[in-house]
Amino acid sequence: MRITRRAEFSASHFCALSHFTPEENRALYGEAANPHGHGHNYIVEVTLEGEPDPVTGMVMDLKILKDVINEEVIEPMDHRFLNHEVPPFDKVVPTAENLAREIWRRLDPRLRLPNAHLNSVRIFETEDQWAEYTGGQA
Repeated sequence: MRITRRAEFSASHFCALSHFTPEENRALYGEAANPHGHGHNYIVEVTLEGEPDPVTGMVMDLKILKDVINEEVIEPMDHRFLNHEVPPFDKVVPTAENLAREIWRRLDPRLRLPNAHLNSVRIFETEDQWAEYTGGQA
């Protein structure tokens, strides 16, 4: 069984490698390489997989999952310039892929339950553009 909680946050970022010239970064990332940044209204979906508790009938109380997402993702990232205010994005390019991996890293320790575990993190930059991380090397 899988359950998913969705949350939203707004943040700005830019994509650039520090050892590349501005021209090289523009060639690689296009307009996203502008060091003044641009913003997204991100949507993050967190999916747990496991067996419902026989007493409560829930894999996890979705209110508790919402609280964990707020503490680990929304509060530190909402209305922030990711490259300057949210480690590790001072050293790691804040692409959707890297955001999904970092959100997993933050959530996974808190979502290792006796009956369930983190299954996936999906982050939407736009309605039709997203990245999904399902574990592995975080």
